[in-house]
Amino acid sequence: MKKNELNKEMQSALQDKGLDKKEVQNVLVEDARTGLDVETLKKAILNNLFYVQGKYPEIATRNDYYMALAYTVRDRLLQRWVASVKQYLEGKHRIVSYLSAEYLLGPHLGNNLVNLGIYKEAEQALHEMGLNLDWLIEKEIEPGLGNGGLGRLAACYMDSLATLEVPAIGYGIRYQFGIFEQDIRDGWQVEDTDNWLRRGNPWEIARREISYDIKLGGYVQHYMDRDGKFRTIWTPDLIVKGVAYDTPIVGYKVNTTNTLRLWKSEAPNSFDFQSFNSGDYSNAVNQKIICENISKVLYPNDETRSGKVLRLQQQYFFVSCSLQDMIGIHLRQGERIEDFQTTFAVQLNDTHPAVAIAEMMRLLVDEYDLEWVDAWRVTTRTFAYTNHTLLPEALEKWDMELFASVLPRHLEIIQEINRRFLDEVTVRVYGDQEKISSLSIIGEGPRRYIKMANLACAGSFAINGVAALHTELLKQTVLKDWYALSPEKFSNKTNGVTPRRWMVLSNPKLTELISSKIGENWIKHLDELKNLEKFADDPEFLQQWMDVKLEMKTQLAQRIVNRTNIKVDPESIFDIQVKRIHEYKRQHLNILHVITLYNRIKQNPEAEIVPRTFVFAGKAAPGYKQAKLIIKLINSVGEIVNKDPDVKGRLKVVFYPNYNVTNAQKIYPAADLSEQISTAGKEASGTGNMKLSLNGALTIGTLDGANVEIRECVGEENFFLFGLTAEEVENTKSDGYNPFHFYENNPNLKLALDQISNGYFSHLDDTIFKDLINSLLYDDQFMVLADYQSYVDCQDQVAEAFKDKVKWARMSILNVARMGKFSSDRSIREYCDEIWKVKSVPVTLNGTSSK
Repeated sequence: MKKNELNKEMQSALQDKGLDKKEVQNVLVEDARTGLDVETLKKAILNNLFYVQGKYPEIATRNDYYMALAYTVRDRLLQRWVASVKQYLEGKHRIVSYLSAEYLLGPHLGNNLVNLGIYKEAEQALHEMGLNLDWLIEKEIEPGLGNGGLGRLAACYMDSLATLEVPAIGYGIRYQFGIFEQDIRDGWQVEDTDNWLRRGNPWEIARREISYDIKLGGYVQHYMDRDGKFRTIWTPDLIVKGVAYDTPIVGYKVNTTNTLRLWKSEAPNSFDFQSFNSGDYSNAVNQKIICENISKVLYPNDETRSGKVLRLQQQYFFVSCSLQDMIGIHLRQGERIEDFQTTFAVQLNDTHPAVAIAEMMRLLVDEYDLEWVDAWRVTTRTFAYTNHTLLPEALEKWDMELFASVLPRHLEIIQEINRRFLDEVTVRVYGDQEKISSLSIIGEGPRRYIKMANLACAGSFAINGVAALHTELLKQTVLKDWYALSPEKFSNKTNGVTPRRWMVLSNPKLTELISSKIGENWIKHLDELKNLEKFADDPEFLQQWMDVKLEMKTQLAQRIVNRTNIKVDPESIFDIQVKRIHEYKRQHLNILHVITLYNRIKQNPEAEIVPRTFVFAGKAAPGYKQAKLIIKLINSVGEIVNKDPDVKGRLKVVFYPNYNVTNAQKIYPAADLSEQISTAGKEASGTGNMKLSLNGALTIGTLDGANVEIRECVGEENFFLFGLTAEEVENTKSDGYNPFHFYENNPNLKLALDQISNGYFSHLDDTIFKDLINSLLYDDQFMVLADYQSYVDCQDQVAEAFKDKVKWARMSILNVARMGKFSSDRSIREYCDEIWKVKSVPVTLNGTSSK
């Protein structure tokens, strides 16, 4: 259809909707600027190249074209974004506010094209311009705003909130530098600066008119005003300005586009002119440096006191900016401050934003003059808390002296919250001093401390875990006294992942194959994957499934050789463990299995070994020595195994460096086996397990986190189970677990550990892995040696199953077909219905509510 014919047809359709001539003309003009057809996209790309980039095609670089395309896509988001904000505010709808220290978003371009429904149109437009979309997508630097599962979950939830047309704002920090870029040198992790903003960020809009002053340090004074009312003055040592930077988050094939608002720290006065004139040049910008440090880097090293102070400053900075912002939105709608909870439902994503409880009380009592009881009523009807860990060391605690040095007024408020709370608790648990101590927000010891999980529990109307097992263990262990006190607050909200990024974008071949059989509706209603089950015995479909998997493995094999110079066999089992490096996640159990297979070959070079490619990826915290040793061990074993002529290429060990969303999108589709082998009872949920399963990988795992529910859904016959249960772990420890007993009585385990210890894998240096070996033999907290034999036996079952490629493919199909539960859309529906009590608000654009 020609363009003028299309315009006539659109004009007629718009007039049928009741729009007058002027309104119709406005729509047509807007369509010419933000239309989604190939010709309009081509013109828009060239316009942005010229008017925004200041370039013309003959001199434009790859980055210039990427930026021009990004601005073209952003223009189409802005149209929907403005309409969403306008509709939310005019309708006075309740808004979900998600407070998270991390948002591991991944690259925006491909995801936005998918959600706008114009991926193929953009591909075609660029092709006609002599450009390649994949080439431009790979140019994007992903935002360094997250570290692992916590941040990735927040990103999935933002995608689902928009897709489900739920009014929402995500709040966080605009870190200048991400966690770190990981390089591997001589087998060791080396951290380099993640300067993700070095080429600019076309997706964000600086809202410099939206800024808030944040107080830090100083002292507090009290007095009685003329009316006899108790008053407080907080005189800070430092005032930091928080400036808003907004990123649009568009839903899948809907108009709804929500806001991710990130705060950048700045100095109110960034340049001291008097100091400069007097010759004190460094002091002239000193205030600017101090203030900007707060949003400088994600998770600064907190082993030192200064690092801890900076972490606390970061947490308070972003929640104070966010709460002030929310209160402003609420009041501008003509609402009373006492009714704040009717406008916002605020979710605390773990304990990092838990100081928001105290800050809300400060704002309501000190700034808005509410009585304490009224302020507490508002606060406890506003906040809900998600717990993400069972590890006691991960439940944040702040030394009271340090806390007072940063937030003196908040310490007073927390002490008052605790006093009133314990007054109520004492009546309910009369005489049970142990329970009172457990519930107290203030912890006693050589140095008193503030328990942030307790503050979150006291100040929230809802508390949830992130997997069925995790929630039950919360009730039985770390939050058992809270559950006994307020069981009505507790619920489970099993994590989920968005199929838009983790299937449609990252695995287009599999997406196309699935859609060819069951249509595309599953992309928004993941439970419709169950319709694949009827094709699990179709020989043609089985072959197509295997062909797609082999193609994905071949692509990853090429990436591996390009990145690591290790050549791997795409026909081998791609055995994948990609996640943060941590002892409880047990990458060292995996490498012990590698060594065991290697020893089988060395003892009998002709032994039948099903070929395997072991792919590891993940970052270790810079100060986590044991995790760094595990990375070194993986690379050291790989160096020997990969080059040994006896192995004949049957085993390959790869450590894929700098694991992030970009790399994950290439690894997940190629996985045959998903390693989810954490010690039972230690993993809250996991989301990598879901992403790998959705991409057709079968899981080998313990009954830990969401593994339990995945196994229930996909069927026991499609899951490789091994290891102690959470209950058995605790019982074994209670009975006096002796890891050395397992070492002495298992020849294969003993040989593997001895080889590591005596330097077989480290050029005869018997000192490198001494600490790691000692921790396993004498302090095996994560039951690596106890689970070793069960794991090796289970891996033998994996190898046997993989020999029958058709049977494996059938298991893989059934695995995907039964993963519908694990969509983040389902998770968000449960939060909306059971915690936030919010409903969808379809956004109208040009008379329609979706594309």
